Amino acid sequence: MERVLELRVHGVSNTPPAQLLGLRSAPGDGGPYSRLVAGGEVTGFYRSSAAGRDDPLTVEAYSWGQLTSGARTARDVERALWTLLLPFTLANVAHFARAGIPPDLHSERWASRSGITAWLIRLFCLSLTGTLVITVTGVGVDLIGWQCVGPDCLRQIPGPWEWLGNEWWRQDTRALSVGLLLPLLLLLALGGLAWRTYQYEAQMPADPQVPPAGVDGTPDALPPTGRAEPPENPLQHPSFWCGEGQLRRAAVLHLSTGAVVAAAVPLAGVVIMDPPRGLRAAIAWPTVVALAAVLAIAVVALGRPALTRRQGNIPLGPWSAAVALLAGLGVAGTLLLLLLPDGPAGPPLASYRPPIGCVTDPGIAGCRTDRSLPGYDTAVAWLATCQVLLLVTIGAVNRSGRRGLIAPLAGAVLLPLGALWTEWGLPGLPPAPDGSRTWLLAVPAIVVAVIGLLLPRTRPAVPEQPLGPHTDLAWGGRGPAIIAGFGWMMAIAYCAGLLYWVSDRLDDRADPSGASRVVPPLAVFWAGLACMVALLALLGLLVRAGLLFRSLRRAEYAALTAAAPALSAHELRRCRDVSRFRALHRLVGERAIRLVGCYATVSLVLVTLCCAAALSRNRPSPQSPAGWQVVIHWTANLGDMLLGWLPLVVGALGLLVYRNDTVRRSVGVVWDIGTFWPRAAHPLAPPSYAERAVPELQTRIAGLLALPPHHPDRMDGVILSGHSQGAVICAAVLLQMPRRWRRRIWFFSYGCQLTRLYGRVFPAYFGPPRLRALARALSWEPGHVTWTNFWRGTDPLGWPVTAGERDVPVADPEALHPSGGEVADPPIRNHSGYPDAPEFTRERAVVARLLRRSIPSPRQRVG
Repeated sequence: MERVLELRVHGVSNTPPAQLLGLRSAPGDGGPYSRLVAGGEVTGFYRSSAAGRDDPLTVEAYSWGQLTSGARTARDVERALWTLLLPFTLANVAHFARAGIPPDLHSERWASRSGITAWLIRLFCLSLTGTLVITVTGVGVDLIGWQCVGPDCLRQIPGPWEWLGNEWWRQDTRALSVGLLLPLLLLLALGGLAWRTYQYEAQMPADPQVPPAGVDGTPDALPPTGRAEPPENPLQHPSFWCGEGQLRRAAVLHLSTGAVVAAAVPLAGVVIMDPPRGLRAAIAWPTVVALAAVLAIAVVALGRPALTRRQGNIPLGPWSAAVALLAGLGVAGTLLLLLLPDGPAGPPLASYRPPIGCVTDPGIAGCRTDRSLPGYDTAVAWLATCQVLLLVTIGAVNRSGRRGLIAPLAGAVLLPLGALWTEWGLPGLPPAPDGSRTWLLAVPAIVVAVIGLLLPRTRPAVPEQPLGPHTDLAWGGRGPAIIAGFGWMMAIAYCAGLLYWVSDRLDDRADPSGASRVVPPLAVFWAGLACMVALLALLGLLVRAGLLFRSLRRAEYAALTAAAPALSAHELRRCRDVSRFRALHRLVGERAIRLVGCYATVSLVLVTLCCAAALSRNRPSPQSPAGWQVVIHWTANLGDMLLGWLPLVVGALGLLVYRNDTVRRSVGVVWDIGTFWPRAAHPLAPPSYAERAVPELQTRIAGLLALPPHHPDRMDGVILSGHSQGAVICAAVLLQMPRRWRRRIWFFSYGCQLTRLYGRVFPAYFGPPRLRALARALSWEPGHVTWTNFWRGTDPLGWPVTAGERDVPVADPEALHPSGGEVADPPIRNHSGYPDAPEFTRERAVVARLLRRSIPSPRQRVG
């Protein structure tokens, strides 16, 4: 008897296997229960205990949710901590939101639109690592090693650190060498974490290999003509889910660059305060050259094939070793320079530090002035400004191609030239006018760069019509910049909150008059103010979304009541319930992308002003007679306090995502979308669960289809059934499968976001041309597509695809009142329960019959 397997793949809600199989009993109740037939505790394939080997249609469930959810153990806490790396995740996701990625990844050229955008995104990811490192360096070197000089301050640090306040460590810059160990230890921890998660938890790496020969003697992945099919989607690349070599090389580059950034902070401060001479110069300048060489190599290497192409498990290579060696030499030279005594020129370096005794006697000279490490505030402000310009450049190039570089490059060149002109003057130019400052040039420079975002969008050579309403490109091609920008804002919030919290902890007895010895960078102050403004903008956005939802609900209610007049009071109440879900369906599918774009526009204006304020070196005083300065000061402090709690809030929310199904369904979708993509741009991002789920599904399907004809476990056809995020995983599996196996597979998708979300945000993988190509790949013959998509008008995450497949609308609810002797109202299932719908059952019966009829008999196939 020919048999068909329906293989169900759940979505982000981590539906239990028993529920996936439609079972209502547990082991020991006497009824059928789910039993493991393949895999293990983390990822497994389950069938009903009542399923027999001779059943013509067998239902099997694949559970992958443990990769992101897990049991309620200490493992959940570990995975909750991954949420703190959400900025790295969003920056990595931006890499896959590029437009114009060729179907063959190896044919992408650096000078192309997608190639330049990829290089800029990788450069931004590198700067994001630098943001984390420069923040922790500020904590260890500036706040603790430089500004925290008295025993009353050192007692606030956990552990016996009072010895840093004795005479020998307080002299010169010796304490900075101890503070430099903090970012270096952080880099070691991140490196160990990345090393441990190269394969995540995969016991079966998807290392690309030459396909085995088929029954006709040709390679299994080749058609009968012997010629390979040209790829139509980057997801078809054999090593897409296996980039261990690329990940290792990128990790070495990021960790080495992070070490360079950490060493550059104290090195720059020492060079500014005491220009090296003699032995100090013999150590300082070669160290500067080594650190600069690492940065130069990193910028070039980000565009080289070793980091841009996924080539499986390739070795590190000599360049990675050279970068690591240069970074190590630079760090060693910096530590040695910090331990040397002061140079012969100028006053002792200890005189630049805050004086001791400011708490007991605030009148001591220097207690009311900012005595932070020279150059650190400026470095933080310039790093943030450069990242804003880089984000604008990413969006402009992805939207308009190489011509989009003109405006951002003009702004990026004019700003540093203007800063040099105002500070020191430029040869051949008159002195800058009195009153001109760098911060006055920051806003015009960023405005000039933003012009690149307004250039006309580059159109494809062969224009493709959208699949339907609201399926066009998200944010006009600016998607990578918006996604990475939100990750950057979260990273800035984390870092500002950490610096504020540590400084407040070290000097908790400081009075509001500013008699503080431990002062965070000025950028932290303005980040707190930006936090409050951003929260107000978010509140306005939520109000706007609420008004839109109310309007849509009224329209849907009017449509429901007009379609069936003379409704009872009970049916009218049901119409109100249904209209609420239909309004949410329309709000998410039609308005969510635009609302996010509006908030991104407000955020761009806000961060532009904050960058200018950080470069101004002005901090409003709470004792100023001007009332606006007092309001700004206290508002910024309140925002900084909120930012200090942000990492704990995000970590706690991440823990709830893994423990609470309600929170997971509403918040976890963002996490699962982000960790679906492999770490191709940021090697320190959380690992991708699809790197295990896709190869396992591929191996399971191919293994069952390839069994001998009379094997009891053999399947003659497979219905690959994916719900929500599971539909995305199934699409990736199908694109990795050879055509020989795809001809025996039928794809069921339901609760599917392939058009309104994935297709708009990730056009190179799920845009209209790519989904049409997927439909063609699932065709038995022209006009016969083996793909059925189910959707509901009440499902906020499920929409029609219209790419050539069969779209089946599912009624929800089945009726407005009880029927057939039932006393309870038919439930409104919205995003769940698709396999229980009559439309699904009927379609599955037809598809199973077609799969059995289209497969030749075993004797014909073998003979």
